[in-house]
Amino acid sequence: MSGMKKWIAVCLAAALLALVSCGGHEDPKNLISQDEETKRVVNLFSPMEKSDPNAENVARTAADLTIAMAEERLGVTVDYWTYTAEDYQDKTYDDVALDRARNNMDDLYLLNPDTVLALGTEGLLMDLSGLDSTKNLREIIRVANTVDGKLVAIPQEVVAYGLFVNVDLFKQYGLDLPNTPEEFLGCCRVFQENGIETPIGANRWWLETFVLAIAYADLYNGGNTQAEIAALNSGEARYSDYMRPGFEFLQTLIDNGYIDAQKALVSEAIEGEGPDFLAGKTPIVMAYWGAANTETAYGKTDFEMQVIGFPTHRGRMPVMPMTGWAVGAQAEHAEDAMRVMEVITSDEALQLFSETNRVISPSKNVKVDCVPALRPLNDRIEEGVYVLGSNAGMNVEQWGNTCLIVRQLLGGATVDECMASFDALQNAALNK
Repeated sequence: MSGMKKWIAVCLAAALLALVSCGGHEDPKNLISQDEETKRVVNLFSPMEKSDPNAENVARTAADLTIAMAEERLGVTVDYWTYTAEDYQDKTYDDVALDRARNNMDDLYLLNPDTVLALGTEGLLMDLSGLDSTKNLREIIRVANTVDGKLVAIPQEVVAYGLFVNVDLFKQYGLDLPNTPEEFLGCCRVFQENGIETPIGANRWWLETFVLAIAYADLYNGGNTQAEIAALNSGEARYSDYMRPGFEFLQTLIDNGYIDAQKALVSEAIEGEGPDFLAGKTPIVMAYWGAANTETAYGKTDFEMQVIGFPTHRGRMPVMPMTGWAVGAQAEHAEDAMRVMEVITSDEALQLFSETNRVISPSKNVKVDCVPALRPLNDRIEEGVYVLGSNAGMNVEQWGNTCLIVRQLLGGATVDECMASFDALQNAALNK
């Protein structure tokens, strides 16, 4: 499910109606059978992961299979609660998740990285480090989802973002796939000179991937990660200094017309740029790993497609934000919710999830063959070369904030104005 990603869940209207229609009625307990009173229930809040209710959804099926495994083994019933944002003017899934968690409305939550950090900092999420399944987690999971020394969320997949490229178009114009920002700009120039007016298809959600890759290529791959993060958290180092080169690169793409900033600012993910990419008109788009696995996105193209990392001076860099399952600290059914977490994050359940959805597992013991298009991205990740798009150990949330500030740039703000926004966020964090 992808981070500040577009949340496209199917709303359970009847369930929401029930929440607001119980006032003014007599106590209904005398109408509930004894079996229903003693039924063990875990309330789960998550998106449904599809915009078309009739479309096959592999990601949702994979999660459901592991939930069913937990229900069968534990004798519990997991009740789903969901939310649909009809358009970008509605409350986001994150807004609703924050409200529900702060009001203790559910037991299990599927959370985006910014929400994990917010709720973890507020002490509203359980420490999951005592679960037996955590001993098998990749270290990247612990780093990205630890808040104040507590592991507060565990994903069922490691979400990786990369550049989806039309290899046929690169070959047609004699271009090698780019490694560095300079090489990337050179490819865009050649495409434009040959009549491809806007080489990069973009949307209002995912351009932060370019920025994060360039900003943190050294921080996560230079051997000094913890010290650099400590300097940022103390204010000794400035987030704006890290971010500036990425924003300057993005501004260059806009200035040269390689990205249509006005279109990107109002385009939803995949819906805006997807048709032109699939039609062979746009050589480059950015998307998450799962988009290469499903025919509803880019899993079935009429051309050779590869998914590569974003250009940095260290070469191609995958960007990996983390969603995660979490348990409310004051959950009504906390004990059963923790047991469900133990099952759905076990190697057996993660193997089932990964094989169904063909994704990178958070468990170091689970390996699944990826589709050929994803091998370049997967190779870098297996080498340990990547940038975390979210890190709960940073006192300024990265994925969501960077996305919002990139939108300022798309809307006409200067790079300096965008850096001032990062400085303001950092100053606010330091003054807490």
